Amino acid sequence: MLLVLVTTPSPEVAAGLARALVEARLAACGNVVPGVRSIYRWQGAVCDEAEALLVLKTTRGRFEALRDELLRRHPYDVPEVLALPVEAGSAAYLAWVAEQVA
Repeated sequence: MLLVLVTTPSPEVAAGLARALVEARLAACGNVVPGVRSIYRWQGAVCDEAEALLVLKTTRGRFEALRDELLRRHPYDVPEVLALPVEAGSAAYLAWVAEQVA
């Protein structure tokens, strides 16, 4: 299983992405975390922006398709799409994730 982190410009954008990815069976679940403050360098300037974080659950086998769909739908030129491996978890939950994206 992978956790995929994606910052977005708003909770609404995050929710739209999550819904599309869950409907396409590329993610089992998406959590929208509003109120994220991101400080980063972009095009030579330091930016300080309000964003929302989307946390997706998927499998390694579905990651490439999920990433490609995120890149196609995301409004940013260079969206954050980071996949983190899940080392352990509830066996029942991990099985549910695998079932949802199969």
